[in-house]
Amino acid sequence: MPDHVFMPLIETAPHNFGKTKKYVGAPGNLVAYVCKRSFELGFDGYVAFIPKTKLITHYEKTLGAILFGHRMFIQTQAAINLISHYYPEFLTHK
Repeated sequence: MPDHVFMPLIETAPHNFGKTKKYVGAPGNLVAYVCKRSFELGFDGYVAFIPKTKLITHYEKTLGAILFGHRMFIQTQAAINLISHYYPEFLTHK
């Protein structure tokens, strides 16, 4: 997109669901990486995606995303929060 990064799909591998998941934080890490790319591309961390309805509240709580119409957006401060958790070295070089 001309002013943000659009993620067409957020999907978790079947072996990474529930209490027996293999990796913790994989989706958050993926979204943090996309937020980092958004900064690198000059979009101030803005990211958009179309959520599965049952996950909207989860994305609001865990990613700081906001719902607008049928899409969710991650704005600058939420992107910084995610990046600081998964890629803190990126922010020290800005």
